[in-house]
Amino acid sequence: MFEKEVKELSEDEAKQELAYIASEMAKSDIAYYQNDNPYLTDAEYDSLKRRNEELEKIFPHLRRKDSPSQKVGAPILSAFKKVTHRFPMLSLGDVFSSEEVDDFIMGVKRFLNTSKDITFMAEPKIDGLSFSARYENGRFVQGATRGDGITGEDITENLKTIRQLPQYIEGNVPEILEIRGEVYMAKSDFFALNKKYQQEGKKTFANPRNAAAGSLRQLDAKITAERNLSIFAYTWGEVSERVWTSQEDFFKHLQEWGFPINPHNKLCQNLQEIEENFAKLSEIRSSLPYDIDGVVYKVNDIALQERLGFLTRTPRWAIAHKFPAEQAVTKINNIRVQVGRTGALTPVADLEPINVGGVIVSHATLHNEDEIKRKDIRIGDSVIIQRAGDVIPQIVSVIKEKRSQDSKEFIFPTTCPICGAHAIREEDEAVRRCTGGLTCPAQAKERIIHFVSRDAFDITGLGSSIIEDFYNDGILKNPADIFSLEERNQEGDLFSQQKSSVLHLEQREGWGKKSVEKLFQAITLKKKISLPRFIYALGIRQVGTATALLLARHYGTFAKFKQEMENKETGPLVSIDGIGASMATDIVEFFQEQHNQEIINRLLERITVEEYIDTTNYDSPLSGKTVVFTGTLEQMTRSEAKAKAQSMGAKVAGSVSSKTDYVIIGADAGSKAAKAQELGIKILSEQEFLELINK
Repeated sequence: MFEKEVKELSEDEAKQELAYIASEMAKSDIAYYQNDNPYLTDAEYDSLKRRNEELEKIFPHLRRKDSPSQKVGAPILSAFKKVTHRFPMLSLGDVFSSEEVDDFIMGVKRFLNTSKDITFMAEPKIDGLSFSARYENGRFVQGATRGDGITGEDITENLKTIRQLPQYIEGNVPEILEIRGEVYMAKSDFFALNKKYQQEGKKTFANPRNAAAGSLRQLDAKITAERNLSIFAYTWGEVSERVWTSQEDFFKHLQEWGFPINPHNKLCQNLQEIEENFAKLSEIRSSLPYDIDGVVYKVNDIALQERLGFLTRTPRWAIAHKFPAEQAVTKINNIRVQVGRTGALTPVADLEPINVGGVIVSHATLHNEDEIKRKDIRIGDSVIIQRAGDVIPQIVSVIKEKRSQDSKEFIFPTTCPICGAHAIREEDEAVRRCTGGLTCPAQAKERIIHFVSRDAFDITGLGSSIIEDFYNDGILKNPADIFSLEERNQEGDLFSQQKSSVLHLEQREGWGKKSVEKLFQAITLKKKISLPRFIYALGIRQVGTATALLLARHYGTFAKFKQEMENKETGPLVSIDGIGASMATDIVEFFQEQHNQEIINRLLERITVEEYIDTTNYDSPLSGKTVVFTGTLEQMTRSEAKAKAQSMGAKVAGSVSSKTDYVIIGADAGSKAAKAQELGIKILSEQEFLELINK
């Protein structure tokens, strides 16, 4: 993420970086601990944390009062009662390699002045929300979150709803006993909850950790009770009398008292056993019913733990070994081929769902048939996956030693899996395409979905699932049908393929008078559209938003553009800077297709395409520059920012390259910001971008 090594930084540069890191990690802590909505990925957060540690090691006099090394978590929300932890709930240090684990072990030995092997308890690191449960005379009396490590939130009533947490414990129980652990949501419960929310039209959760945190921190415990939360206990806080002598012994007591402990906890005698256990957990990670993001190693002997003590906010006797950032091992359950609006056949792997970088991944693109052959990807394979650019899941490699003997090579189809038409692959092209055109249901549906998308007509209320339902029932067969929908509904002229009777939208399941009115209002609002948006909405192969803008600038009106395209000549198009021969051919061929001409004419009868007036400021500081936007902007939408940059003569690109002049970053900027740092490209915050364009 950073351009220079720490040792190469000047004091001023180090000071600036420390301020930036403190700010970013503070935002991230609030987003993660209070809002249950991560601002940074785990990998980005860990990277900042390690950079901060390196900076403070070389520049200790620059350590800030708000340094991430001096605190845990985030301040609690005012909506909850405060609970002061009698013993702070501290965090753990992180390591990312076997070498660092070895360094940690050697550091423990040096501190204890011993050369003997030390026994460690290895525990899967659950990706959930830390909790504390206080018992007095065996009775559960108070529950709390970690909060900032010193003060947490009172979640007593919410914890009572979790069936696995004992309300009373018997046996050899200390008078005061504080049990700590992790609240999590099992993958199956997470998927069930999201499916329910999707059906109800509610916002779904990004991953099980967010779902667990959001469920546990409800002001109404009844809502928590409706969510199926689970716990693992793994340590203690305040205790009036410790009746165990080791971590292993403590777990035996937990089981006797009725607390669930992780079945994969393992006592390791040396580094080799630790490495073998880590490899095994990495391998079975995807098949576990809950998410883990690493393994925690604790000195097993409590007497040694007490001798080792604590650093500022971490114990000397424990460390967290994190899994490699953004990668995971899972299994391919199936390979299916999707058909897009241009007829492209794209293979997709259906995966055993797994958490990768804070996001549940259940599908990954395989790009094309050459990619499948090159990597020799087969159904049933165990594979390493990662999220490319923090967004698109992809398969890195196949673990061939785990492949079954009856495994068969995947045969890519030569006919469309949807309509059965021939699927051909042109010379010098990697993609195979269905020749069925708009007689292919998949292409027709995808074309309508593209037509109403954000950068096209942006019609609220027409999501992909609704379009699919409407298409299957014969209500929408092409984009032009959208603008006759209200008229046909009033006349009862919506004939379903399943029903021969007159049909109104209000009669459909999940629809009512109000929702139908909202949809028609949204459609009416879009009956006037700008020329660039209209050209993009048509779904011409190779024509994205940037090309649509080029065409709009060049022709000014859709009538002029259409008239020239009907001349069947590509020459005028190729003369436009930024449009090549291949793209020109696709544009001209689009206008030659009879079906496309009919839809365009029907659309023009019902909508108004505005004339394009070029208001570009060619004297602006962005004129002629190539800019890339990444992350979430706060003061404007991404579309607004792009439009503003284009109006000032900038070319807006989707990826960072050596030709990029500026990268404008918002929250959760991800890999594009990192690549810009790597290439030495100027990075602007949203505020700096606004200041630049307002000059």
